[in-house]
Amino acid sequence: MAMPDIHWGYGFPIGGVAAFDADNGVISPGGIGFDINCGVRLVRTNLTVADIKPKLKEITDTIFKNVPSGVGAHSKLRVSPQEFDRLLEEGAKFIVDKGMGWREDVEHMEENGCMKSAESSKVSQKAKQRGMPEIGTLGAGNHFLEIQRVDSIFEPETAKRFGITSPDQIVVMIHTGSRGCGHQICTDHLKILEELMHKMNVKLPDRELAYAPVGSKEADDYFGAMSCGANFAWANRQAITHWVRQSFASVLGRSPEEMEMRVVYDVCHNIGKLEEHVYEGKRRKVYVHRKGATRAFGPGKQEVPQAYRDVGQPVIIPGDMGTASYVLVGTQQAMNETFGSTCHGAGRVMSRNEALRRYKGRDVVDSLGAEGIYVHPADMMVAAEEAPDAYKDIEDVIGAVSGAGISRKVARMRPLGVVKG
Repeated sequence: MAMPDIHWGYGFPIGGVAAFDADNGVISPGGIGFDINCGVRLVRTNLTVADIKPKLKEITDTIFKNVPSGVGAHSKLRVSPQEFDRLLEEGAKFIVDKGMGWREDVEHMEENGCMKSAESSKVSQKAKQRGMPEIGTLGAGNHFLEIQRVDSIFEPETAKRFGITSPDQIVVMIHTGSRGCGHQICTDHLKILEELMHKMNVKLPDRELAYAPVGSKEADDYFGAMSCGANFAWANRQAITHWVRQSFASVLGRSPEEMEMRVVYDVCHNIGKLEEHVYEGKRRKVYVHRKGATRAFGPGKQEVPQAYRDVGQPVIIPGDMGTASYVLVGTQQAMNETFGSTCHGAGRVMSRNEALRRYKGRDVVDSLGAEGIYVHPADMMVAAEEAPDAYKDIEDVIGAVSGAGISRKVARMRPLGVVKG
């Protein structure tokens, strides 16, 4: 099925959701994507616009300095190969155990920040070599880190449960994924599955639709490696969260605890999960592929953190850097109709090359600055590629999913300070 932010992608389109039977179905890397667990984390604070406005530029610039960004960015964190294997199997917990976070952080992440199905032995040395220098890096392209203000609250009681209490409250949104590690994992296993398609004499309209039957060695190996990529992404966002907290603290002279910089939730966009859903009246286990789609589980699901279980899962949807982002909540309707899934963002309407032809990065940055949005890009070319007009109108996308009932609007945020990789 297609979400309203759907656009062209390799193999599956971005914005696609598919579920395959856990006994006789298939697993396809093209239905998950190269940037495994590209996802979004929302951190709330007790700060207001008035608290940070005089120092917004300084905070944004400090975050840019503390969080390595852009193509080829290198981590400040050094780990041994043995430690990196642990990171791949433990996810965010590995970073928290290093003193870079709070125990409660992992309780507010999808899968508690770790897929237990991870097997580091299924990850190639090349993928590990690409990943080790990139722990805690933002990356480039559409990845970003935003300081945002709460603009509107649509469901006050639900918002309060998520720690969002009033307009002009400051939150931080982190959007990044598994970097070169996840990309290499997908590349490696696509090659294996292409060979499998040849052996099985399967003809595909797109080679990146290659798949492996559930239960086969190829499927198990890919799923174990993909889970490692997902864990890397959670660890990545956890390290970034730590440095964001430090950045706010150093500029404002208050501790992260004083500012109540707590994780609201952390969601995946490109992921494969073994889940149980009712389909055609029967409860079935399925491998749900979400590529550019967000899990949106409704109330009562055990996978939703205890703190939110009776209201539903927080759903975090970024827009473009010139408009708005949303917090929504999952619904029973999503469980009934979309395997508990909703959109993942605004969705591109213009290719990066077309955006580069139409816009100049400096013009984009200056235009947003005139609107009160301070943008610090790693590269002006990225600012041009990510021009707001290159994306669909986030209001249309959110209107579609809320109108369909597969997630409900809780709060809207608007950007103040933007770090672009």
